[in-house]
Amino acid sequence: MSKTEIAKGLLSIEAVFLRPQEPFTWASGIKSPIYCDNRLTLTAPDVRTIVEEELAATVREYYPECEVLMGTSTAGIAHAAIVGHIMDLPMGYVRGSKKDHGRTNQIEGKLLPGQKVVVVEDLISTAGSACETVEVLREAGAHVLGIVSIFTYGMKKGLTRLAEKKIENHSLCDLDALVKVAVDTGYIKPEEENKILRFRDDPSDEGWMKEE
Repeated sequence: MSKTEIAKGLLSIEAVFLRPQEPFTWASGIKSPIYCDNRLTLTAPDVRTIVEEELAATVREYYPECEVLMGTSTAGIAHAAIVGHIMDLPMGYVRGSKKDHGRTNQIEGKLLPGQKVVVVEDLISTAGSACETVEVLREAGAHVLGIVSIFTYGMKKGLTRLAEKKIENHSLCDLDALVKVAVDTGYIKPEEENKILRFRDDPSDEGWMKEE
């Protein structure tokens, strides 16, 4: 399935909002014309089926030797579980930090040193959480093949981080494909496409908001 079809699905269930005229404020304080909440795919069975089947197909295509799926905490956990069920593969997830009780695990689920792992992520923005997840798995002795994700902004910071850590990512959809669909369907005006892509290229520069 094409990125265009995935984009249509995400927009149809409002898993992605584009609001260049009334930007969202991220936790970092950055003003953003886009907000993504792929958790909403879980409550939309038709789109959920497409997304999970496509994630499974991506794993099969790029990482046929995969032995274990590991979700990122918390948004990637459900997707890793569903894809693991589809592919009949073991799954687990990586916590943001070690538990302070019990066995103090950071990796939940059985993982043996040397096992070939694919990380399942819902969203790649600056790639911080994805890179941290991969590092935890590598430190545990896993052979991380790469990441499969639902959506990526394609931010330079994220691309740079992934490259520096030698991490491969394959996303079902990206911002370029999504804004084209948004323009074609009248969700945003044609002149707003460039604003959104300018934000993507440098989120810290609020000049995109002033562009006419």
